[in-house]
Amino acid sequence: MPLVPMLQLLEEAAKKGYGVGAYNVNNMEQIQAIMQAARETQSPVIIQASRGALKYSNLIYLKKLMEAAVEENPDIPVAMHLDHGNSLETCKTAIALGFTSVMIDASLMGDGKTIASYEYNVETSRSVVEYAHARGVTVEAELGALGGIEDGHGAGLAADDTTHLTDPEQAVDFVQKTGCDCLALAIGTSHGAYKTLRYDKDGNPLPPRLALDRIEQIENNLEKAGYPNFPLVMHGSSSVPPELVEVVNKYGGQMKKSMGIPMQDIQFGIARGVRKINVDTDGRIAMTGAVRKLLWEKPEKFDPRDWLTPAREALYQVIKGKMIDFGTAGHAKDYAPMTLADMKKRYEKQTAGAR
Repeated sequence: MPLVPMLQLLEEAAKKGYGVGAYNVNNMEQIQAIMQAARETQSPVIIQASRGALKYSNLIYLKKLMEAAVEENPDIPVAMHLDHGNSLETCKTAIALGFTSVMIDASLMGDGKTIASYEYNVETSRSVVEYAHARGVTVEAELGALGGIEDGHGAGLAADDTTHLTDPEQAVDFVQKTGCDCLALAIGTSHGAYKTLRYDKDGNPLPPRLALDRIEQIENNLEKAGYPNFPLVMHGSSSVPPELVEVVNKYGGQMKKSMGIPMQDIQFGIARGVRKINVDTDGRIAMTGAVRKLLWEKPEKFDPRDWLTPAREALYQVIKGKMIDFGTAGHAKDYAPMTLADMKKRYEKQTAGAR
């Protein structure tokens, strides 16, 4: 099975009301762990790489690893997605590598840090849509700006900054003008492990306040405008399980108290149109804890395979749990996968019909 256009995965998820996890990768072990979880749970999956991951892997290595993952798992629908592309040129690079989906995050300027104007976001996103759709590639765009910083990308907004949340009244106009296939929302989630500035009287972290009502407003506005079941995206959706943080700290780490996004909040979003859920931090923490534990308990070990093996296992366990909680499990064989060529023809018909 070739890599599948991400839009098909999201549309199929909408039909049965589940979400599809999008998991960030940088190396072979991460890809293997994610695919093991997808195979065992029979889940369609989105594997995504940031600009930082592409740089780390020197581009071609990541492409070949993904080809191996697809070859080894021919019955699993897999989309390969560029996370937080900052320009048309970055998206072109990913598409040339075989990515079946790209995100253009023009909510920020090309430096990946400065808040952009609405007009810039629309114009830049539209240019990516035109280029990608001509090749059958799915496009995710973002309206509003997320908190936190990941891989050097982000405005560095405080976790409780509400000034750049997605405007429900603007969403329809943005989708109409850009032609994007799915929309990433800013509802109070943030990148990284420290998603909250709220603590109880004993100093324990409390969940971040999310503007969950905006998900419902945006879904309703899009449906009224003729976009029923339009796929929405939640970024920064790691839950930062305390038990994983405890493992890191027990074996020499120094992660401060933190809290991520409660699963019930993600499931609330899934019930209201969220079809893609981005997860990265939880996997990083799980792998780091496993490595620290192995080297702490067996300091004589020096073979990377000795500590990469438990790291891979820890990530597999995390991803498997997400696939079950998001409702993705059991849906890998629900539909016949499309190719980029199939999706290209569909886009061409849509464009011809709009003239």
